[in-house]
Amino acid sequence: MASKIFYLSLLLLAISLFQPHAFVKGDDSLIEKTCKNTKYYNLCFSSLKSNPSSANLLGTANKDSTFKRVLKECVEKYKYASDALQASAHDLANEACDYASMHITAASDYPNVCHNLFKLYPGLVYPTELAPREDGLKCLCDVALRIVENLNW
Repeated sequence: MASKIFYLSLLLLAISLFQPHAFVKGDDSLIEKTCKNTKYYNLCFSSLKSNPSSANLLGTANKDSTFKRVLKECVEKYKYASDALQASAHDLANEACDYASMHITAASDYPNVCHNLFKLYPGLVYPTELAPREDGLKCLCDVALRIVENLNW
């Protein structure tokens, strides 16, 4: 029983550490306006302000409405991934390992959807700043999935 709680705690810690970061360098008023529409204002604001050395994707997005639309879709996909990981934690709390595995697997696939969205539009280039986030989420999901597979409820 103690090992189950340990693994569940480890999974919850990993989920809490996964924070989607937008790769945007912008002014405070634009960031505030954007973050007011989110459920987690403080997380949104600190994430958008946290990486001043990253590329100014927002400036590029303002010049290219297609890029902006696709990037917005990617944000939604990463939100779905986060929701799926949270659902997996709930599933584990209810000892529903099959559902937890299903949610983790779904979460790991959302970055692929984002990546593929860029391929739909000729001339759009997948931002290199998203690749580490994509890989990080896939690694997190792989670890979580292996933990769930090894649980013996």
